[in-house]
Amino acid sequence: MKHKDLYYFICILFFLGSTLYAQDRRRIEIEYSPFMTFDESNPEATILTRDNTKQVHIKHEGIELWCDEAIYYGKQDFIEAYGKVHVNQGDTINMTSKYVEYSGKTQLAFASGEVVLTDPNSEITTDTLYFDRVKQQAFYRSSGKVVRDTTGTITSTIGRYYMNSKKYQFVNNVKLVNPEYIIETNRLDFYTLSGFAFLFGPTTITSETSVIYCERGFYNTQEDTGYFVKNSKINYDERVVEGDSLYFDRNKSFASATNNIKITDTLNSTIVKGHYAEVFRARDSMFITKRALAITIQENDSIFVHSDSLMVTGKPEKRITRGYYNAKIFKSDLSGKADSVHMNQSTGLTQLINLDRNVNQDAFYKKQHPVLWNLKNQITGDSIHLISNQKTESLDSLKVFNNAFVISKDSLGDGYNQISGKKLFGLFEKNSLSTIDILKNAETIYYLRNDEDELVGIDKSKSGSIKVWITNNAIDEMRKYNQIGGKTHPEAEFPENEKILKGFNWRESERPKSVEDLFKDDPPLILTKIKGLDAYVPQEEFFDPKLMDRVEKARPKSNKNLDASKKEPKNKAARNLPKKFLNKPKTFQKK
Repeated sequence: MKHKDLYYFICILFFLGSTLYAQDRRRIEIEYSPFMTFDESNPEATILTRDNTKQVHIKHEGIELWCDEAIYYGKQDFIEAYGKVHVNQGDTINMTSKYVEYSGKTQLAFASGEVVLTDPNSEITTDTLYFDRVKQQAFYRSSGKVVRDTTGTITSTIGRYYMNSKKYQFVNNVKLVNPEYIIETNRLDFYTLSGFAFLFGPTTITSETSVIYCERGFYNTQEDTGYFVKNSKINYDERVVEGDSLYFDRNKSFASATNNIKITDTLNSTIVKGHYAEVFRARDSMFITKRALAITIQENDSIFVHSDSLMVTGKPEKRITRGYYNAKIFKSDLSGKADSVHMNQSTGLTQLINLDRNVNQDAFYKKQHPVLWNLKNQITGDSIHLISNQKTESLDSLKVFNNAFVISKDSLGDGYNQISGKKLFGLFEKNSLSTIDILKNAETIYYLRNDEDELVGIDKSKSGSIKVWITNNAIDEMRKYNQIGGKTHPEAEFPENEKILKGFNWRESERPKSVEDLFKDDPPLILTKIKGLDAYVPQEEFFDPKLMDRVEKARPKSNKNLDASKKEPKNKAARNLPKKFLNKPKTFQKK
């Protein structure tokens, strides 16, 4: 029999045997192989070798494979492919590698050596890759890289690609590198069509302008927005935003936080707390509400400001804090209350302002004034200005505009020392009032006591202005200018209805005496229910018992204990093929 006739006879027997063996399924088909040889040491194996024009071409149920040499085990319906292997599944999956094992029974492929798997949206590069055609899943466990044009590059130790749902699941040392930011996490679920990334475990998102940390989060890589829960925080421009949940929009330089919020300004040594906040980085502004509290940390004594809402605006050196509605201030030696508070970081000016709420012109409406307490003194007026020395972090001076009124309780009796006038200017020394000037229409009621603290009399007078010197929180000297009238009365002869001046309002019950007191008038706090993210679902076992059983049954006995990454072609001729056809073409054309 001629050589050519023998060749075709062998092919006929080969395909006939394959067809008879598998009556209930299609077997691996040899589409093209110019050379077919047999290994005497392994009679079950057929060696297929390319020529100098085309590679070996193999098909099986929608998958095509090209290679320089293949070993086909007919009984097991198992193929080993060597040398610039290319695998194609329709118009969705292309894979190149140095070596491939494929079972027609299990439809499981194993690839090693510079493996690259591409689909229309991404590309996987790794050393070893498993491809389960039944589940339509690809899996690597010895480090891999995924590249997407719009998202960037993702690397991890373990990765799985769910082809039907276009989902990746990355585990251990996961890193997503994008021109705008870098995501590093323990576990990442990524959907290629939507660009959604779900983050699990300690995670950081780093960019030129911010660092985000969370232990569970979501990031939209196409729109550059994120939602983070569980120990989440954003650090940018020396400001750290923390909360039970955070929302972040990189395009708008915007962040919002909900529940148990803490915003730390490391440059200005301030902390703002609350339960809802919005931060606008581009505008250098921040809004916070729901038990809002601003803390200015000082070496000697911190200042606490609370109101229904707080707004912080401006660059660090010119930052302004506004608290409005039910605003309160607390410091160990100073506290205050007003409708709104305005604090200027650069000038050290704090303004306490009350709004006219009598919009319905109620005849019985009583206007409230801002109030300030310094040690034993209560100070009220239409508006109050406090000026602090920024260098020494201490109070410098005080200004009260219109209806100024100072009250202090008599040290031993039930009476009240009182000074009223149109305006008040005061100076502080070691954070306590040292001098007070009352200008225009000044009136006083003062309880005079001798060195033994015995009540000498009660002085009541009117004058153009008054200057008061205070030592150890007690009036040391009082000078009256342009006095109109006045008299010192014995206590028994002082009329009861003259013991208070017009506008007297003792408000000690409103005075905050601790940080907790700042919140005593607030309505009950109802926190927003956080919509969480689903917990991490661990990867299914890729090598489940049933799959491994099928693999072991399908793999040839002579092949089970070999290291696939080190296998070489059986045919010496194939190992020494000329370079002119060993170099795989960039594209494979089916012929």
